[in-house]
Amino acid sequence: MENYRLDKKMLVQDWPAILVLIIMLLAGVIIYPYLPEKVPIHWNAAGQVDNYGSRPFGAFMLPFLTVGLYILMLVLPLVDPRRENYFKFLGAYRVIRLALVLFMAVLYGIVLTAALGYYVPMDRVMPALLGLLFLLIGNYLPRVRYNYFVGIRTPWTLANEEVWRRTHRLAGIAYVLAGVISILTAFLARGAIAFTIVITAIILASVLSIIYSLVIFQQSRGLS
Repeated sequence: MENYRLDKKMLVQDWPAILVLIIMLLAGVIIYPYLPEKVPIHWNAAGQVDNYGSRPFGAFMLPFLTVGLYILMLVLPLVDPRRENYFKFLGAYRVIRLALVLFMAVLYGIVLTAALGYYVPMDRVMPALLGLLFLLIGNYLPRVRYNYFVGIRTPWTLANEEVWRRTHRLAGIAYVLAGVISILTAFLARGAIAFTIVITAIILASVLSIIYSLVIFQQSRGLS
């Protein structure tokens, strides 16, 4: 049986994500001299900057964080007791890694844009960005096979592989709907209202998936 391996072939296939990481690091080095002493690093629900960080923090925190996240996603399957299952969804896992790297890269671009003095309508940009992320993840969730690190990991999905499969099929639909709602919110609402709608949609998708996993687990026990 084929197994998950972190080798040259995998890294070559991951070239889009690695290229984005390199661009992020280079952008930090190039733009660093032009950044102000205080860089915006957080926006409130109304889309207004409410916290600042130092120039080094603003220039390099997100690139380093993204590199760390990417490496973690490559390494964790190596210690997963279900390591062999990753081979069954290598393509989906690659897309998920790339999606998270791109999400962080766009977020980093937004931070740099705001730091350089340009207006960024965060109450519109973030709902759209989160919506695209969840839309993509939702499309690939049903392909994720039984493991301990990626997907909807509840006591019930980890206890029963059939519960895992059915939960991820429903979760995929729920996260796609949350993504669509978030994208629509970017065009139809602003400020705290937009933030509330997006967060509520994501929480409901997650809670629905968790409850569904419990229900079908109980059903499976009743039938056994």
